[in-house]
Amino acid sequence: MQRTFWKSGAWKLWAAAGISAGLLELPFPLAGPLPVWRTVFAWFGLVPLLWAILSKPATEQPRPLRRAFLLAYFCGFLWYAGNCYWVRDVMLRYGDMPPFAPTLLLVGYSLVLGLYFGLFGLGVMLVRKATGSTRLALAAAPILWAGLELAASRITSVPWDQLGYSQVDNGLVNQLAPWTGVYGISFVLVFVNALIAGGLLLDRCSGRLPSGIAGAVLLMVGAAGVTMEPPRPAPTASAVLIQPNLDVAGDNRWLGPGEWDQHIAEFAKLAGEQCKTYIAGIPQTGASNGEIVCPPYPTHPDLVVWPESPAPFEEGDPKFQQALVAIARQEQAPLVVGNIGTDFSAEDGGWRYFNSALVVGADGARVGRYDKIHLVPYGEYVPFKRLFAFARKLTGKVSDFTRGDERKVFRLSTQDGRAHRYGVFICYEAVFADEVREFPELGAEVLVNISDDGWYGDTSAPWQHLNMLRMRAIENRRWILRDTNTGVTAVIDPYGRVRQSIPRHQVDALPAGYGFRDDVTFYTAHGDVFGWLCAIFGLGIVGWAGRKLLRAWIAAPAARS
Repeated sequence: MQRTFWKSGAWKLWAAAGISAGLLELPFPLAGPLPVWRTVFAWFGLVPLLWAILSKPATEQPRPLRRAFLLAYFCGFLWYAGNCYWVRDVMLRYGDMPPFAPTLLLVGYSLVLGLYFGLFGLGVMLVRKATGSTRLALAAAPILWAGLELAASRITSVPWDQLGYSQVDNGLVNQLAPWTGVYGISFVLVFVNALIAGGLLLDRCSGRLPSGIAGAVLLMVGAAGVTMEPPRPAPTASAVLIQPNLDVAGDNRWLGPGEWDQHIAEFAKLAGEQCKTYIAGIPQTGASNGEIVCPPYPTHPDLVVWPESPAPFEEGDPKFQQALVAIARQEQAPLVVGNIGTDFSAEDGGWRYFNSALVVGADGARVGRYDKIHLVPYGEYVPFKRLFAFARKLTGKVSDFTRGDERKVFRLSTQDGRAHRYGVFICYEAVFADEVREFPELGAEVLVNISDDGWYGDTSAPWQHLNMLRMRAIENRRWILRDTNTGVTAVIDPYGRVRQSIPRHQVDALPAGYGFRDDVTFYTAHGDVFGWLCAIFGLGIVGWAGRKLLRAWIAAPAARS
């Protein structure tokens, strides 16, 4: 069997699938911010996998459908294990798990999500086998890919680093995002990959040459989009984004003598920092420094934000309420503060706890509260707790929050007396495009994202998270104020450009300029229409191809052997 594997050349197919997994890792952050030049790999990273699935050695061997599924599944498993390696690191450090459990968790995670790649390979081969046409199989590839990305966001709720996110810095192709969301960008990338693969796979020169040339031309044009400079809107308001840099694994109860007062005093001090230097771009990229020089007269920000953090802030705590009133009045500015919200439930006969953002007016009065809706499984709650009681023991530091049930927009006044509408969402919710768009659809003129990325440490996750949030700005053409516990704290303009930031892992504050917009993009108004169309057409293509194969199988008994 081993000789057959090597002599038949099957090893080349598996090697090609592995090479695709490696190439597709490169256009995403690995352990720091993504160098723009690496985004080019997304334009041809799928080519080896498509070749492995559709080449003659693959199509002419027994059970091509199974082989195509396994090749793509292998690629997907490797890609998820590499792209999301931080899952193991986070659970190893904070999950209270046995030594090998985090590794097994990452393997299981990759095995489950890798199935989407496997289904992609199966669908492509299904079209090839039903029609006998490599062209049609390649034409179906971008539809199937975009449809499966939508499935990943809706079925398993893990739309992490979809292919289109790799082009967040591409000023040409990311213009699709306000229309199609990230799915349209993924579609274009897979389309170009399919054209290039056609240059390797098509039998006749008349088909091979045009396909390869067209793919190469589109690759060069598309990749050149990173040189395009989008518009640069001027900020019209200012905020102070506080980065407390609290240790997520430490004791943050603040019970020692004067400990609470010391932290609140630091909160008040940071809230007043408006004249200082900042990074005019993304940290750790060599971006230049900028400086805010204050005028000779006193100034006040239009908003002060405290992030999601392990601070012992509970809405019902009188000390916490008094501190917020004092800081709001001191800065004469409204506050958005990450805290634990509490409500008494008559139905359950007890208190419910929420991961919340409390909004306070410039006079210290409570404006409202947003409760996080999309909680992190095994991070903020344990799914099916009664069924999987063992999981509670494995993940002892997991919180037990109740999910919120309403997306809200808060009306706050700026220093010039004008009222504007703010949408606030929390941490992991940033990766769910169709949920974030509901805030501007409800009238939000600016978005505020509070997050605690301290759990991720110095892995790729904080940078991946940032890039996905940047795509939300592009899709909805909104400024986003991103305030985090440990970084990356930044202000993002409506074209996805990070305009200001501060270094990670230090106690600091970012005086951030931002603006307001009330126009509504097609994506904001209609959501994942393009993704749904791809999913529907993809199901139709697979159903049609499957039915055709089934009929041929029934009509030709010899084919069953």
